[in-house]
Amino acid sequence: MENLTDLKAILHSKRANIYYLEYCRVMQKDGRVLYLSEVKKEYQYWNIPIANTTCLLLGTGTSITQAAMRMLAQAGVLVGFCGGGATPLFMANEIEWFTPQSEYRPTEYIQGWMQFWFDDAKRLETAKRFQIARIEFIQKVWTKDRELKLEGFDAKDPELERMFSSISTSIANAYNVGKLLQLEADFTKRLYKYAAQKTNLSGFTREHKSADLANDFLNHGNYLAYGLAATTLWVLGIPHGFAVMHGKTRRGALVFDVADLIKDALVLPWAFICAKEKMSEKEFRSQCLQNFVEHKALDFMFTQVKEASAYYLPKDKKS
Repeated sequence: MENLTDLKAILHSKRANIYYLEYCRVMQKDGRVLYLSEVKKEYQYWNIPIANTTCLLLGTGTSITQAAMRMLAQAGVLVGFCGGGATPLFMANEIEWFTPQSEYRPTEYIQGWMQFWFDDAKRLETAKRFQIARIEFIQKVWTKDRELKLEGFDAKDPELERMFSSISTSIANAYNVGKLLQLEADFTKRLYKYAAQKTNLSGFTREHKSADLANDFLNHGNYLAYGLAATTLWVLGIPHGFAVMHGKTRRGALVFDVADLIKDALVLPWAFICAKEKMSEKEFRSQCLQNFVEHKALDFMFTQVKEASAYYLPKDKKS
């Protein structure tokens, strides 16, 4: 059986896998975590490489054993119960995350976070830096990704350059979090419109409960991003309630803040492209996960959260 040291051989920021499972049973067998599915009246076992997995989403018709949960917790894998297609089942707006109970995570990041979090001005400045990082990540990905360029998503497009310049100026001038949220919503709507034009999906309207493919894929991809964000915060020991932008009344709001760093760059364009191609959910999910790995989304999240935690610390205390 793998021991605890073996399971922690891969840093969370370097892990490659997110799993979404449905109609199966997750269990522990011979020191491994497996899922059992029935295919044409035959039962088949499939291995889950938990040491290289960030989070596990359990959808419709799933169950999990206590022994499997113990091993997943040992490996630091977050587990969430969700609805079909990785979109929410509980609370309508967030997955119910089960986080491993490790008492040996670092403390410097939550301590650094608390240094600024109770100061409204510093919290706003942190939210602004997150939004600027988000814009820069879109520009970086849409400049580098050849497949996106072939589909018309090129950061050098004059229309996009005007959008990026305008939103960057507006973010710098935002006087409170409410204004920042408004700017974010308006910018994302403009990206939706741009993506719809590039993929000939005229008349698109963002509806979280809509049944059309583009909306379904946006929901699905966003929840994959939430899994990465929740993993990042758990590893760094920062509770999900200490949001800088989405509001102190939402228990998982910091997950949304961190997920926003990558959603528009990696999920949004491919939701429209895959909808245009009429791909299946499985094909879209595979494309999303490939994008996360190729563009080092998890690394980027870790870097941004760690930098935010250390930003207001005295220089002699920064690691």
